[in-house]
Amino acid sequence: MMLRTFSLAVAVNAMLLVPAVSFAQGVKTVTSPLDFSLKSIDGKDVALSQYKGKVVLLVNVASKCGNTPQYKGLQHLYEEFGKDGFVVIGVPANEFGKQEPGTNEQIKEFCETKYKVTFPMMGKVAVKGTDIDPLYQYLTSKELNGKLGGPISWNFEKFLIGRDGNVVARFAPGTSPESAPVRDAIRKALGQ
Repeated sequence: MMLRTFSLAVAVNAMLLVPAVSFAQGVKTVTSPLDFSLKSIDGKDVALSQYKGKVVLLVNVASKCGNTPQYKGLQHLYEEFGKDGFVVIGVPANEFGKQEPGTNEQIKEFCETKYKVTFPMMGKVAVKGTDIDPLYQYLTSKELNGKLGGPISWNFEKFLIGRDGNVVARFAPGTSPESAPVRDAIRKALGQ
């Protein structure tokens, strides 16, 4: 009986370390951030798998943050490298200083009007806490992402995902999207 209990505990812990996503045919083990789906800012389902083979910069964004002007740099990167297979995905979140209080409609209008954002924007999600979105649970898992895992520290934390679907770099919120380290990492990922 004790062996059975231990086996169950191991199985439960393994499930916690490797999230599973439910599909019509059953359950699939997640091996990449691009195995998840989100809602677009317009409320449509977006399978991130459509970005497999591209280089993706996932950024948790906020409209009322000192880092908000980074939208301009993110848009520049998207315009510069988009033709090479690069995409920025903005993911609004309100966990840090309540700096993203608006509705998805308000966020979309703000981004398009103030910063002329044309890169994909998702609907607002939680990036930490008990309601953390499964994508961010995966991204912040030290078990799954090693040194690139760990909690989100503030708005505009950036995860760079390579063409193979793996996280290849992570940048702190204060790191400018157009800084040399970010641009170099994007160029390197695009070349692979």
